[in-house]
Amino acid sequence: MDLLKKLFKGDRIIWIIFMLFCLISIIEVFSASSTLTFKSGDHWRPITSHMTLIMAGTIIVFFTHLMPCRWFKKLNMLLPVSWGLLLAVLIKGAMTNGARRWIDLGFFQFQPSEVAKMALIISVAITLAKFQQEDGTDKKAFKYIMISTGITVLLIVSENLSTAALLCATVFVMMFIGRVPMKQLGKLVGICVIFGGVMLASIKFVPDTAWDAVGLHRLTTWKSRLNDHFNQTQVPAAKFDIDNDAQVAHANIAIATSNILGKGPGNSVQRDFLSQAFSDFIYAIIIEELGLVGGAFVALLYIVLLLRIGKIARGCDESYYALLIIGIGVLLSIQAMFNMLVAVGIIPVTGQPLPLISKGGTSILINSVYIGIILSISRHVYDMQAKKEEEEALKEAQLHDAAISILKNAALELAEKDNEEEKKEIN
Repeated sequence: MDLLKKLFKGDRIIWIIFMLFCLISIIEVFSASSTLTFKSGDHWRPITSHMTLIMAGTIIVFFTHLMPCRWFKKLNMLLPVSWGLLLAVLIKGAMTNGARRWIDLGFFQFQPSEVAKMALIISVAITLAKFQQEDGTDKKAFKYIMISTGITVLLIVSENLSTAALLCATVFVMMFIGRVPMKQLGKLVGICVIFGGVMLASIKFVPDTAWDAVGLHRLTTWKSRLNDHFNQTQVPAAKFDIDNDAQVAHANIAIATSNILGKGPGNSVQRDFLSQAFSDFIYAIIIEELGLVGGAFVALLYIVLLLRIGKIARGCDESYYALLIIGIGVLLSIQAMFNMLVAVGIIPVTGQPLPLISKGGTSILINSVYIGIILSISRHVYDMQAKKEEEEALKEAQLHDAAISILKNAALELAEKDNEEEKKEIN
């Protein structure tokens, strides 16, 4: 037990949550990868590659959580690097499932947007911490944050609207918690509402050919998804076309055919028909196999993770550490919420994986860095608290010793006085 405490430092509950995520991921990805197994002709290949990434992620978590917290500020340099990579994706990125989001190295594909998310959160945390004042954050911070966020979002939004929206929401929450003036945040909300309304109107009324002509082919996909989600009509079961918007249909079937405890791990039926069952729609498979109890348990893990992060943030001695882990916690939570809401049909399809559970190389590795950063900061906080407790205990011991010394001296003085009085009486 002492060896485990020395090896796995930081918040133990976050370690447990991470291990549970890994376990759920291995079981559910193995179950949901039937289409990959069929395509590859190898029953074990999808899960062995995934387990390799999980092990690599665990190693990243272990070494990252041992790093001093101040080192993470240096990752801010990744922001301009990620901009260059995002430009490379727009110019000559690999196309998968109708979206240009990957850089293909031959032996490995990775998403620069994942690196950009991490770099932007670190950059925003540094900026907010730098401009902290007694009555809030200096107004200059808002300008710098908007520049870095605006460049990142513009490079992402054309091919990945949901990731851009996720980043905007996370940065907004960080600015709110970082005490950016409410007047600036209010203006930002107003601008975003107007811009969002114009964008929705443009997507709805501008012909698809016009978007294709200017290279914004993804807008036609967004239009289709919005129309499918908001224009749903009641159709008799006998006339229902399951091939139309098959992802949503099979996800709904997976959830509807589940029960309180589910069909059991490995017994999913819809995994054979549901596209991206191992990634974007893995939550539907989790509910199908583990039931409402399993789905609620997974949601609870993200809630507990966010609560533990909040507790750690309150103990931080520097605002940068607190803002950084809050940004990471909010990012993971909102992304998880996006994935779950899509799986149960509440919002349109977004293409966001379930953090720490879905299959995906770049996502797993970057999310592992996030967990490592959280654990590193928690280790710093707990070490600082332990040091304070030792100092307080030492002060108490010193006070106790001083009090005993005073009492001894007083007793000696009284004894001497008594002796002198006795001598006087004898004389």
